[in-house]
Amino acid sequence: MERKKKEMIRLERESVIPILKPKLIMTLANLIEHGSDRTEFLKLCKRVEYTIRAWYLLQFEDLMQLYSLFDPVSGAKKLEQQNLSPEEIDVLEQNFLTYLFQVMDKSNFKITTDEEIDVALSGQYLLNLPIKVDESKLDKKLLKAYFNDHPRENLPDFADKYIIFRRGIGIDRTTDYFFMEKVDMLIGRFWGFLLRVTRLDIVFARKSSGQRKNDQKKDDDLNSEADQDDLFVERLRLEKMDLSVSNLLSKTTIQEPTFDRIIVVYRPAPTKSKTERGVYVKHFKNIPMADMEIVLPEKKNPGLTPMDWVKFLVSAVVGLVAVIGSVEMPKADLWVIFAVLSTVVGYCAKTYFTFQQNLAAYQNLITQSMYDKQLDSGRGTLLHLCDDVIQQEVKEVIISFFILMEQGKATRQDLDLRCEELIKEEFGESCNFDVDDAVEKLEKLGIVARDSLGRYFCVGLKRANEIIGTTTEELVLKAKQGFANS
Repeated sequence: MERKKKEMIRLERESVIPILKPKLIMTLANLIEHGSDRTEFLKLCKRVEYTIRAWYLLQFEDLMQLYSLFDPVSGAKKLEQQNLSPEEIDVLEQNFLTYLFQVMDKSNFKITTDEEIDVALSGQYLLNLPIKVDESKLDKKLLKAYFNDHPRENLPDFADKYIIFRRGIGIDRTTDYFFMEKVDMLIGRFWGFLLRVTRLDIVFARKSSGQRKNDQKKDDDLNSEADQDDLFVERLRLEKMDLSVSNLLSKTTIQEPTFDRIIVVYRPAPTKSKTERGVYVKHFKNIPMADMEIVLPEKKNPGLTPMDWVKFLVSAVVGLVAVIGSVEMPKADLWVIFAVLSTVVGYCAKTYFTFQQNLAAYQNLITQSMYDKQLDSGRGTLLHLCDDVIQQEVKEVIISFFILMEQGKATRQDLDLRCEELIKEEFGESCNFDVDDAVEKLEKLGIVARDSLGRYFCVGLKRANEIIGTTTEELVLKAKQGFANS
């Protein structure tokens, strides 16, 4: 199957290091020449992790304690037991959001912007129905109050009702016959031809201009002077493919970039009988960009679109005019009338059954998102985020120290570049290394300093282990070993 011009999406590199920590540590250790240094390096990696984990322990405990008050399942009872005033509860929930957003930033999650969502939803993948959020069922005070106190740039229009965090980029491919989709696309192209012939396409120009704007936005993104290291991902959609009789019945592979992780935060709107205080935090994986609607909260039940109803009405009018014209002829041909009516009824039936098929596919996607793509929610998601923060910080610190140890002094910019090159050369991965956070932790640990020229340098491995000192975890492990040997 031949494809038209490639449809590419430019994405910024992620700051997250996509390498498992054990693999990272062992690979770097194996690059160290002397066995004694290798042993000291492995000891240092453990001590770095134990120390960073201890630094975050109190902050994470505060986060979990606050969330226990706003857990949608059991939070209401705990709030009642505290006997707090509404104003005091407002302060606590804002404190919880402050901790939550800090953890999200440390985990390298980003808030999706309107532009990102427009580009993501400018095409269709497996979901072919327009999905809308029932905004009347969502609280509009909680997030609005937070962003009033903590303003951010490029917030989406829906930021007062719900927030979508995203991290990581992947690829999803689906191979199938897509017979009904291909037939529907061919009919749609024929419909577009009729609109152009009858000049009715002018009526729908406003609708199509929005799509052209999105497509132009993507083209502008590609043509702009972007970072050469940005990630370019190709979309393979049926809408952009040339179909023929030969490949109509053959299998087709479509492709869509995915958000590797998505976290949605929102609160349901209060009702007359209940003041809602629960905060929902839902965690999803591998969500195709074009199908991102499946993670939206409080979705409306999809129905026929205004365009579908227009097609129904226009088809009915055209059919009625054709039938009346045939009847008024001196010799009315019943077969012509039957053919016209059959075509109109068939097209209307096709539109209806296509909708039913898309509705079934939508329900399957929602079920899949709940059972396969939803990783966790609430407390489970927060615990995952807390561990994720520690893993990322440990990897950043270890890589930075290794570079300074092996390659000597470096400016902050040079260190950033060297770390990214190491990740690329040894692991075949690309990321936007967060060198600022790494050197801050190294200086706090006391194992890296700056010379008179502002260049960073590290102490020796043995001295680094002495500076950090024996950690509580190591003492517990020694005590366990002693107890086992006794």
